[in-house]
Amino acid sequence: MEGAFSQVKGIHSATSGYMGGTTTEPTYEEICNGDTGHAEVVQLCFDPNIISYQEILEIFFTLHDPTQLNRQGNDIGTQYRSAVFYHDESQKNVVEQIVSEMRAAHMFEQAIVTQTCPVDTFYSGEDYHQDYVKNNPENSYCQAVVSPKLAKFRKTFVSKLK
Repeated sequence: MEGAFSQVKGIHSATSGYMGGTTTEPTYEEICNGDTGHAEVVQLCFDPNIISYQEILEIFFTLHDPTQLNRQGNDIGTQYRSAVFYHDESQKNVVEQIVSEMRAAHMFEQAIVTQTCPVDTFYSGEDYHQDYVKNNPENSYCQAVVSPKLAKFRKTFVSKLK
């Protein structure tokens, strides 16, 4: 997510981290154990005059499978759950409207399981998590999974790229 959103016009920053759990200052290792309750997230700072919250969610739901409970692809665990954290009622309404429209259009064969949650304390991921794809292009996961997704993303959203 961070690798894609960092390429979008109007996104000032995309920071990988954790939210929605009970442990204070969780580490990646603690998150992976599944004991903290946190989800891996990307916190975005954006200019709403350039990109709307709805456009951000449309990108998110294109890159992310909202039907997988506690997983994304081969990554399994509650830290990989599908969740959108909102800052206010307006954002909550936009998320719920998009999910409702996707359900009504039967966009997915399986049920959408995305959680809609109020923003909680955000904990920035460790330095090695930031710009991970950019800093680790030779990593086999990046080559096999992330790079093809980013290529598809760039092709689909070419008009939104910086």
